Amino acid sequence: MFISIDGGDGTGKSLQISLLKKYFEKQQKEVILCREPGSTRLGEAIRNILLNENGTKISVKSEMFLFMAARAQLVEEIIRPALQKNQIVLCDRFLLSTLVYQGIAVQDSMEEIWKIGEIAVDTVWPNLMILLDVDPTIALQRIKRPLDRMESKGIDFHQRVRAGFLKAADKWNQIFPNRCIVVDSSGTPEQVSQTIQNIVDQILFIKY
Repeated sequence: MFISIDGGDGTGKSLQISLLKKYFEKQQKEVILCREPGSTRLGEAIRNILLNENGTKISVKSEMFLFMAARAQLVEEIIRPALQKNQIVLCDRFLLSTLVYQGIAVQDSMEEIWKIGEIAVDTVWPNLMILLDVDPTIALQRIKRPLDRMESKGIDFHQRVRAGFLKAADKWNQIFPNRCIVVDSSGTPEQVSQTIQNIVDQILFIKY
């Protein structure tokens, strides 16, 4: 079983994925937790390049290919082997993010990125994707540390990101019906966590 949690910066992805991991572990499930980009040696090196201000100019297309490289490695090294062992994989971000950050939010297009994404994931798709949604002006206030390169792009960009995620979720559900569920993450962490648990119980275990 493969579940990803996605959304704009500050929507609570990392917190909610850790709470979902604890939820599964209480049920004696074996859970693998990973993040994008990262969780492999190559992925973490790419993460450092992409998110830190290091004086290196990175074009949007180069960003996209770097994210795809990290994703391909993650699928090959961690996700696919875990699924073959019937483990639960929880991933902090997946292809939806690249469709938005390097696609819709900057060039109002995601078709080319989708085709490249199909190669990167190599038929390994999430059984369920949770999209956390909240106004970016609220979300960015939640980040209590210096903003990374992607987070510091400005409120207008993050408003486009929010709209882009909702658009990308619609496309995802056209291809994989009912696999991408939008969750309002403006509530308390406990409220959001309970909503996600309900989705997992009522949709995932019934459908898959």
